Amino acid sequence: MTLKFARLGTAGNEQPAVIAQDANGAEKYYSLASLTTDIDGGFLASDGIARTREALESGKLKEISAEGVRVGTPVARPGNVIAIGLNYTAHAAESGATPPEVPVVFLKPTNTISGPFDAAPIPPSSEKYDWEVELAIVIGKEASYLSSASEAANHIAGYAVANDLSERDYQIPGAAGQWTKGKSLPGSTPLGPWLVPADDIEPGNLRLQTLVNGESRQDSSTSDMIFDPATIVHHLSQYMVLEPGDVIITGTPEGVALSGRFPFIQPGDVIELEIDGLGRQRQEYYRAVAGAAHPVSFVGTNA
Repeated sequence: MTLKFARLGTAGNEQPAVIAQDANGAEKYYSLASLTTDIDGGFLASDGIARTREALESGKLKEISAEGVRVGTPVARPGNVIAIGLNYTAHAAESGATPPEVPVVFLKPTNTISGPFDAAPIPPSSEKYDWEVELAIVIGKEASYLSSASEAANHIAGYAVANDLSERDYQIPGAAGQWTKGKSLPGSTPLGPWLVPADDIEPGNLRLQTLVNGESRQDSSTSDMIFDPATIVHHLSQYMVLEPGDVIITGTPEGVALSGRFPFIQPGDVIELEIDGLGRQRQEYYRAVAGAAHPVSFVGTNA
């Protein structure tokens, strides 16, 4: 049985749920309130996915309606958001970079995480805001100094869709160009809509797509990855402790605006991102106002 874990409700008040097919193949939503208060590191580390399967099979979970309800991130605010750069051969080429021999690693603040359908702010002074569809890894148990990629695979709880929004003028040019500055902006890591358990999906050949105002921008496969998810987790474990609930975004394929082939994101644009088996995001973009507080709640649903 393929499961899809989701968190439903207004920002800061999301409730844990799981989506599963009934005997007739229809997808239904079930509350996880009887098992956990949230989908977080503690839930994942305590065999929450296995306990959910058991509860579904025994009929212990209550069916709920998700119609018109906001979809939040599929995992509660993680301790770390770790990102991998230049991890697709074709994207490295369009960026004018040599494909890396070891993973390129940077960190994003956890407060960049937003829901997959939340309205997305463009920074007030931004002129080169860019999309990046990415496969996200969610860690299921602590990983430190792992011995191999095969061992690392056992530390992956599941996968999700991520958008690593990037301000290229902040990220790249001149002496002040820094990846952290270009990738730490409010709402710059939409995540979800679901967390799909690692046992339910094969990450090695998934189609990734980005549409901007209905037009194709990215259309590739995770088979073009230079470093696969297990290799990434193993590598990172040599340099940091990965904790349950941590999110790793694994790089983007070709087709970003940085390539020069497409305009950068403008107010009013609608961007949709999808990965096979992991669902689709949709964000409407607006210009953030200088001096205004970043909103803590968004108007966005799965409709």
